[in-house]
Amino acid sequence: MIKKLFGTDGIRGKANLAPITSEIALKVAMATALVLRRGGNRHKLVVIGKDTRLSGYMLEPALTSGFISMGMDVVLVGPMPTPAIAMLTRSLRADLGVVISASHNAYQDNGIKMFGADGYKLSDDIQDQIELTVQRSMTKELAHSADLGRARRLDDEKGRYIEYVKNTFPKGMNLNGMKIVVDCANGAAYKVAPSIFYELGAEVIPVGVHPDGTNINKDCGATSPAIMQETVVKHGADVGFALDGDADRLIMCDEKGRVIDGDQIMAMIARSWKQSGQLKGGGVVSTVMSNLGLERFLKGIGLTLKRTQVGDRHVVDYMRSNNFNIGGEQSGHIILGDYSTTGDGLIAALQVLAAIQKSGGDVVSEACSVFNPVPQVLVNVRYQSAFSLDSRSALYAIQEAEKKMGECGRILVRKSGTETLIRVMAEGDDEKLVKEVVQDLCDFVESEDRRLSVKRMNA
Repeated sequence: MIKKLFGTDGIRGKANLAPITSEIALKVAMATALVLRRGGNRHKLVVIGKDTRLSGYMLEPALTSGFISMGMDVVLVGPMPTPAIAMLTRSLRADLGVVISASHNAYQDNGIKMFGADGYKLSDDIQDQIELTVQRSMTKELAHSADLGRARRLDDEKGRYIEYVKNTFPKGMNLNGMKIVVDCANGAAYKVAPSIFYELGAEVIPVGVHPDGTNINKDCGATSPAIMQETVVKHGADVGFALDGDADRLIMCDEKGRVIDGDQIMAMIARSWKQSGQLKGGGVVSTVMSNLGLERFLKGIGLTLKRTQVGDRHVVDYMRSNNFNIGGEQSGHIILGDYSTTGDGLIAALQVLAAIQKSGGDVVSEACSVFNPVPQVLVNVRYQSAFSLDSRSALYAIQEAEKKMGECGRILVRKSGTETLIRVMAEGDDEKLVKEVVQDLCDFVESEDRRLSVKRMNA
């Protein structure tokens, strides 16, 4: 029996350990093909891309084999950003897009996430159907010999995506005279990202463009922006952009090397789009993690902030249901619905640059300091036991922390959907109090985890 496969962003885990094994990847592909069968169309089409992890070489052929065995044709595009696969799925009129990536995680992890024919991530209902199908035998439903699918590689996938992203930059604008640092995290965008900025006229200083299968996100990229910051200052660049391993998130820094997170990026684009009449929905969609300062800023310019659960799928679902065209996460997932169906770090970067030019500014530090963030502290605590946030002790600890914080801010404690981490976050105007509350909760999680671990060993 295979345990639950899909988490907050597809299937994810340690490479070559369940569920990220060749065997399970094969079954997932077979099950997905069966779920997608409809009408009289014999051959379906699936686009498969990946990032630069070593384990991609293991998972790609397993998935390919599974789809082909069920009669689906496969187009392989190799290392490409996640948003590129979403775009190519629509462009090629495919029935499915598959990305082999663990996004911002270290190379030891990998994952499988899927897009439907419309370029949006598969619904929970379809994912549930796939999980149920994986559990049963599919031998009798294999395609007949004459009905097997075929696989081919796409020759111009990079050029297609580069042109698509460039065309989201306003006509008549260019990046002439700008010096830009782009950190590709040794990941999926290591070829396309520098080309996009260069072809729009910028002088490009690339970082993290030498993947070796094990250095993706290692001390670089959106989760480790220090190298981007240092390179910007060293070379006197105007701005720095850092992507993560699959390039669906973006973190920036200004010419002084100061980090600009996803909240500031959303604020900047929202203000610009409001002024130009492009903004839809009357505000921005983000998650419970976004800074209170963003909410206050948007309110000050007549816009609203709608919060969802953590995860870009929740943000996208709310955007689609309520006609918003800007959404994202503080971590750098920026979804711009006019251009993309999922987070796209490169499109977001170009929209920031467009907003700066439209404002008449040329100094990034002045243009991008949109609001003053409220002091916010986030600490990740790893756990090993069957720790539950619904236990009586956990609920009491959180309740006591909320009492201590009072009306001065807010607290959020949640489990990571992709790692064995408890994420403890608090924010408020009193920075000292925020730190105290977070420390108290972290101490509780660690002590409770130790207690449960000992109890399990003695059982």
